[in-house]
Amino acid sequence: MLLPLFYLSSLVALSASDTFSLPHEYDISSCPIFFYDTLYVNADDADLNICLNHYYNYDESRNGNDCIYAPTIDGNVNFAIETEVGDTISTMEGEMKCSVQMSYVSEFGDSITVSLVQYGTRTVLGIQTTATGWFPNYTLYVYIDDEKLTAEIGDEEKINFINASRCRTEAGLDMSPGGEDVYDEGTCVTYSCSNDRVLSIEGCPENHHCDGLGTCIPNNNICTLTGPTVINVHGVLSAVEDRCTYTLMSDNDLFSDFKVLASYKDRRRADVSFVDSVTLKNTGVEVLLEQSGRVKVGGSVVELTSSFTNHDGVKLSKTQAGVIAKLQLNDSVEVTVFFDGNTAQLKTTSEFGYYPQSGLCGDDDKTSSSNQTESSSCQTLPPETSDLTVDCDAMKERCNILMKEPFSSCHADITPDPYITACKDTMCKYPDEDGLRCQFLEAYARACSLMNIELGEWRSNEQCSLPQIFCEESPCSENEFCGLVSPLDTPTCLCRAIFASSYRSSGALGDPTVCTGDSASITLVGCLLEEKGLDYSALHLNDATCKGVMDEESHMVTFSFDNDNCGTEVAEDDGQVVYKNTIKTQASPSSDVITRHSQLKMDVSCVHIEPEIRTMGFRIKDSSVSQEVTSEVASSFTVTMNAYTDAERTQAVDSNTQVLLDQKIWVELTSDGLDADLVAMVINSCWATGQEESNSSPKYDLIQDGCANNADPTVQVEGNGEGTSSYFSFSLFEFKDSSGELYLHCKLHLCVKDNNNTCVPDCSGGGARKRRSALSKYGRSTRRAESPAFISMAWTK
Repeated sequence: MLLPLFYLSSLVALSASDTFSLPHEYDISSCPIFFYDTLYVNADDADLNICLNHYYNYDESRNGNDCIYAPTIDGNVNFAIETEVGDTISTMEGEMKCSVQMSYVSEFGDSITVSLVQYGTRTVLGIQTTATGWFPNYTLYVYIDDEKLTAEIGDEEKINFINASRCRTEAGLDMSPGGEDVYDEGTCVTYSCSNDRVLSIEGCPENHHCDGLGTCIPNNNICTLTGPTVINVHGVLSAVEDRCTYTLMSDNDLFSDFKVLASYKDRRRADVSFVDSVTLKNTGVEVLLEQSGRVKVGGSVVELTSSFTNHDGVKLSKTQAGVIAKLQLNDSVEVTVFFDGNTAQLKTTSEFGYYPQSGLCGDDDKTSSSNQTESSSCQTLPPETSDLTVDCDAMKERCNILMKEPFSSCHADITPDPYITACKDTMCKYPDEDGLRCQFLEAYARACSLMNIELGEWRSNEQCSLPQIFCEESPCSENEFCGLVSPLDTPTCLCRAIFASSYRSSGALGDPTVCTGDSASITLVGCLLEEKGLDYSALHLNDATCKGVMDEESHMVTFSFDNDNCGTEVAEDDGQVVYKNTIKTQASPSSDVITRHSQLKMDVSCVHIEPEIRTMGFRIKDSSVSQEVTSEVASSFTVTMNAYTDAERTQAVDSNTQVLLDQKIWVELTSDGLDADLVAMVINSCWATGQEESNSSPKYDLIQDGCANNADPTVQVEGNGEGTSSYFSFSLFEFKDSSGELYLHCKLHLCVKDNNNTCVPDCSGGGARKRRSALSKYGRSTRRAESPAFISMAWTK
């Protein structure tokens, strides 16, 4: 049996063309069958096979290959594609789109034509035979995945059509006719395959998108942060359970640095965290929306009105309800952020409808560490005991109001379920304070208004006031939040639970008293005073004119006093000196009997222990020091150094004399063997060291260039350069951290008295100090420098 040769031809004229060998590929992209655009043809001695997905492997089972198998015959096989058919087969609905055909013609004139006809997503197998009697009967098999269709071919001329379709999609989904529907949660699409092999596809309705978890959500692109919860653009609820900063939204464009961040902090309870601020970042611009309606651009506070003003590309406005920031992300996307100190809402407007985002407001379904912008500084919330005053059942009933009118008119566009869950989870744990019972209703109503759905006058029915920024005149510090104090719901700055916990546990209103010398100060926490109903401006010390000073940023209040002002009482008790004062409430000017303010009386004191006075004395090691010196001027002479305790230098210091620190002593240097008419002895310099070596450290100068060290007022030099002796005085000292040794060193020069030459150093202080150089022997003016003489004296404790 000969292997068939294939010729490409048209159905109109099946004329022969170039021959080719097997296997071979046909491009059928102009008439794709089952979404395939290539036909693979091969044959062996037993079968001719035409496969739609790949070349048939003869070592495999036929099932699953989308192939047509037929016996091989002698003769030629023709192949053609017809792209415009337009006829209708009686067993199928609709019109044929195109067809792919193969014709087999035997040498006896018998023929069979196999057609694959496309009906959109369906395919019909057509078989037409023309027999002369020599063409044998056989069965043609068509395999569509695991389903085998058969067509019996006899010796009569006839045409059979078989619906060879399975329900398929371009994505590769393959369904059996009449089988179960297939639902794709990632796209929210339902696929159905009818018994007559018709595929139907049903996805999200118009203006909706799939959240990737199987739910169709309106294209509102609204993200709500209220209390400790985040409701993202898919309506998925998550809770923030720490004090941290999270990324709410970031642009998926790799070349954009746009981000929206939210910081969470505790309020009345340490175990519940609330959204505290919102930050917009874009191309070096940082806009911070804080509590109390305060807005900072680049770290500086800006004043806003109800009209939008541009600040580095961000449009900002502020009304009674809150602050609004708008940023044009690109030509087609605008981001709007609202924040009133309790609730933040982000809305993304895009000409494409749904705009995909990253962050807690986008595709993330829970708070994850990947969205923590500063994870190293995040704080875990400490546990607290349950608040027994919370009526959970009543709070749940309150939250379920969102299921009723007028809120139900918004349900089709914004599902209330996550808002109700957020409300119940929070209000069953957190006290009904600071307008929280209306906060979740307000958040849902505002989300509806962003979809242009107004709910009417619901606030009066639910006893909710119009939204309003509180604590605007006096913004709270970072350790405070703006709360409402009963019974009149007066807004004020209250302490955050974690910050105040250490003070409350000890019953303190502030930090311990700081005592320094004869003065003292104490700092009280402003928000703790507020909790006690104490006005810091009404507090004073014993002297009513001495009031506390509040720091504008931290709201800490400091009272300061010393031992002789603000009515401070000073007492001495058993070697202790006590400075005592009292912080008290100012007396009412209208009555000495009653007051309408909380009262405070807080004693403040500092105890100073009288220091133990110990006499620390120095004793001289050698009562007198003498040294023989050889000199060109006077051959040899002797220099003696003595110390005295009186200015007349009559009370010599010896090894039995104890000299106290800061006691004044006089040191005299005298010479023996010099002619006072010809030469004078000059003290060039004197210094002290803590070690015996004259060049050791530490070092302290007493005399420099023949003059007293002007940085030490205790040093005085007398008679220097006037004769063969001179002296100086200073107050005794010791080196810090020393071993108790003190060494005094002096360097001397001889000066020849010649003509009008003076040997007294110029210590007038007018300009640089000057001293005449030691002259040569007998007044000759060669002015060769005389080698100095050294002498040292040692002291010890």
